[in-house]
Amino acid sequence: LLSPAQFSGLLGTVYRRGNLSFTRDGSGLVSPVGNRISLFDLKNNKCETLPLATRHNITCVGLSPDGNFAILIDEEGAALLVSLIGKSVIHQFHFHKPVHSVSFSPDGKKFVITKDNVVLMYHAPGRKREFNAFVLDKTYYGPYDETTCIDWTDDSKCFAVGSKDMSTWVFGAERWANLIYYSLGGHKDAIVACFFEENSLDLYTVSQDGALCVWQCDTELDGLKPMPPKGEAKEKKEKDDDEECFEEPRCEEIRGKDNPNEKESKETREKVKYSRVAKHFFNKEGDFNNLTSAAYHKKTHLLVTGFASGIFHLHELPDFNLIHSLSISDQRISSISINCTGDWIAFGCSGLGQLLVWEWQSESYVLKQQGHFNSMVSVAYSPDGQYIVTGGDDAKVKVWSTSSSFCFVTFTEHTSGVTAVTFTSSGYVVVSASLDGTVRAFDLHRYRNFRTFTSPRPTQFSCLAVDSSGEIVSAGSQDSFEIFIWSMQSGRLLDVLSGHEGPISSLSFNPVKCVLASASWDKTVKLWDMLDSWRTKETLMLNSDVLVVAFRPDGKELAVASLNGQITFWDHENAVQTGSIEGRHDLQMGRKELDKITAKQSAKGKSFTTLCYSADGQSILAGGLSKFVCIYNVKEQILMKKFEISCNFSLDAMEEYLDRRKMTEFGSMALIDEGAGDEDGVAIPLPGVKRGDMSARHFKPEIRVSCLQFSPTGRSWAATTTEGLLIYSLDSGLMFDPFELDVDVTPSNIRKMLHGKEYTVAIIMAFKLNEKKLIQEVIETIPSNEVDVICSSLPDLYVEKLLEFLASALEISCHLEFYLIWAHKLLMLHGQKLKTRSEKLLPVLQFLQKSIQRHFDDVSKLCEWNIYNIKYALAISQQRGVKRLADTSAEEGDMDSDSDYIMQDSHKEAFSS
Repeated sequence: LLSPAQFSGLLGTVYRRGNLSFTRDGSGLVSPVGNRISLFDLKNNKCETLPLATRHNITCVGLSPDGNFAILIDEEGAALLVSLIGKSVIHQFHFHKPVHSVSFSPDGKKFVITKDNVVLMYHAPGRKREFNAFVLDKTYYGPYDETTCIDWTDDSKCFAVGSKDMSTWVFGAERWANLIYYSLGGHKDAIVACFFEENSLDLYTVSQDGALCVWQCDTELDGLKPMPPKGEAKEKKEKDDDEECFEEPRCEEIRGKDNPNEKESKETREKVKYSRVAKHFFNKEGDFNNLTSAAYHKKTHLLVTGFASGIFHLHELPDFNLIHSLSISDQRISSISINCTGDWIAFGCSGLGQLLVWEWQSESYVLKQQGHFNSMVSVAYSPDGQYIVTGGDDAKVKVWSTSSSFCFVTFTEHTSGVTAVTFTSSGYVVVSASLDGTVRAFDLHRYRNFRTFTSPRPTQFSCLAVDSSGEIVSAGSQDSFEIFIWSMQSGRLLDVLSGHEGPISSLSFNPVKCVLASASWDKTVKLWDMLDSWRTKETLMLNSDVLVVAFRPDGKELAVASLNGQITFWDHENAVQTGSIEGRHDLQMGRKELDKITAKQSAKGKSFTTLCYSADGQSILAGGLSKFVCIYNVKEQILMKKFEISCNFSLDAMEEYLDRRKMTEFGSMALIDEGAGDEDGVAIPLPGVKRGDMSARHFKPEIRVSCLQFSPTGRSWAATTTEGLLIYSLDSGLMFDPFELDVDVTPSNIRKMLHGKEYTVAIIMAFKLNEKKLIQEVIETIPSNEVDVICSSLPDLYVEKLLEFLASALEISCHLEFYLIWAHKLLMLHGQKLKTRSEKLLPVLQFLQKSIQRHFDDVSKLCEWNIYNIKYALAISQQRGVKRLADTSAEEGDMDSDSDYIMQDSHKEAFSS
């Protein structure tokens, strides 16, 4: 069951580095997260990470104008052409050097990349199948230092490139007679961004020291003249004269010069000219604050600039009027992007991993997400599988929704790293342990810390466990070697369990019985009986320090991982070892850049640091200081599959062998501090530092799996890694897995049975073929009044399969009432039989509960909103009714008085007559 599990999502990391990009409709945002990209659907409040990865961290993302393609370029210059519709890789290419920016032309026919001081223009890949998707068209030379940014004119005739040499270059995408290249100066620092005005060659340039130059062009876009055709003799003469443009067999090269000579200047009198009409400064108060990123919306003339202090400014151009200024972080703003309508602005801060989408007109957040800016340590699923809680070294506890992949609450009460998190059985309380000496309980109804458990003497808690009732909380200490027991209701310390002679490494409650298992570095696992005054029931002796302990979901087996790389299985009732797995070789360690010994030698001291049983208890997941997660079959004690959680070589310990090209006679190139103060430099880490030296200018985090957790629904599992929180789930739609198949079970025969109204036979045949779309067709063809009869006649073997299908169908189908009728009838008719197999069916039932609960939450919110609107409409109608009655009564009163006057007049007339 676990082998076909595939990567389905990345939580805990929303932005790492690189440029942010809005989709064509302006409601989606593409964010690079390490070596993957995430798509944020801002209207439907959902996030999806594409199931593809580069070999290093992504630095540039270029979206095609039609929104179908994206070019992802990593730190080493390797590029992937990706289909955003099919979510697959179409083509791979390598630019051989780091690329600073990439941009498609507005017409989608070309794209430009900048690397070193060179600009390369390629033909954009089309919709037809091509042998080579990246065909080089032109090469542009001109800047003396690295190029930093690109911007195109609206008609794709020209583009501008900014450089670190403080110059901006305007190049023609075609061979224009009056514009081949143009160099602009005027700045005293590196160019951060350059922008063309709408339907114009007028240009804005922004530099790192906070200066904005406004450039006016004497020629309109329509005034660009095509290059006249040249004769062969003239062409030969120009080649001999070493002119600025010459052709090669493969591509055209355009070489720009800063100071043209007198002869050239006479020839260029009719060419395009730029003049600087204004220069503005952002740092008017005199405080030095580096400008780090900028974005411009051409239709609304809105300029957004981000600074190293976390402040951003909104200005209206060309008058440079400040609209507003706001501080959104205390770290540098790495990337800014504006959507097509100009309403939403996206900000990315790589220092803390923040991603913000700001609606500037209403001054409100559309999206505000931040991952753990330090490594994640622990993870836990809620009992219904809807939520995931994570704890990190940044002392934060975050709760994530599995359906939207968003964090919806962050608890910041801890003052030191969080070491363990878990949910109680109710699913509305999160408990966390920390190195600050506290265990805290958080309420997910009111989002508050309602209990704080402490020990008599200050101690650092390394592990945590909560019993199945949610009433008993236990935490293990790593410095006093004791286990502390508290009551959740009263918050009082009930007992202190002592007996271990080393730090407590792991705790686990038996899901069925009142037994607590504790693992320690003293090479023992102790079993404590809660009903017998917490006395030691058994002590299991092992050959090495114990790192982690886990009970099987039915509580009949105990798995123990020790420092020698072994996983042992115990019958804890009789204190008998039932099996063992030698897993050290399966870890397959990598060699770090500065390791003196090989990966094979260093693996001898490595072991599994986290264990987790699958929902059915037949398999066990194991992970440690490695890029692999191993899945073992418990009964057979063999390795079923190894998942490679990352292929990102920007992390340390990824390669098994060192690259000899990085070795010199003086040692590894990683020892050399190349940056000399630059933010991208490489610094020597301190001895023994695993997570990178945070005081260094640059560090490579080590790949590791810190915690594994299986979903109670049995459909997915999660791993907290250096990359973030990775979710792997079963994708049954991609495989053909028939059940008791025979010759007569074909789609045509199944449809014949449906037309003949033999519904029970059709359902059984559909499940034998086991194709999801066919099962859905059969179920949805059956009339709702026939459901009761079919459910009663369905064999027990297919009831479980039908329940599992209903759970998955309820997640995506719009036929809510129809599928609820099926689920209700099945559970009412087969409830007693299902109860006898509850242990086996628990994941399926929890999967069904999760689907129904999600619909209940959505529909209940909608109903409450409708009730409120109806009450509001009734109140207004009643108010208007009362007012109308008052008006009509007043009118009737006026009419009565008028009639009295008429009567009196008539009487007078009669009397006089």
